[in-house]
Amino acid sequence: MDKAIRQNTKILFLLKGLLFSYIITAFILLLLSFLMLKFDLSSLVISGGINFAYILSNFLAGFYVGKKAELRKFVWGIVMGVMYFVILMLISLIMNRVSPIPLGGLLTVLIMCGLSGMLGGMIS
Repeated sequence: MDKAIRQNTKILFLLKGLLFSYIITAFILLLLSFLMLKFDLSSLVISGGINFAYILSNFLAGFYVGKKAELRKFVWGIVMGVMYFVILMLISLIMNRVSPIPLGGLLTVLIMCGLSGMLGGMIS
């Protein structure tokens, strides 16, 4: 019974971390859109800002989950990053039915999300 309760609390921590990461992502993307409105930003800066949002939000979420987990913090961090990526891609596929997403870009984002979540878990 005690093991089931601990497992449920870890899942709850993962869900809180996901919510936290998406709030951070939304804030960074709102800031980026404001900067796009005020300044003429190049596509390279916009792409870098989006990547920064992915990395920072997953790092902080991995750090949060790593603080809550007692063992294997890096595993919980990478799980957080992969869950973030999966939800992001599902929403992207639902919203963008016209053109397929390039596989190279998907793999890059998956690696960025997973490694930044893992790093956050390791540092926690």
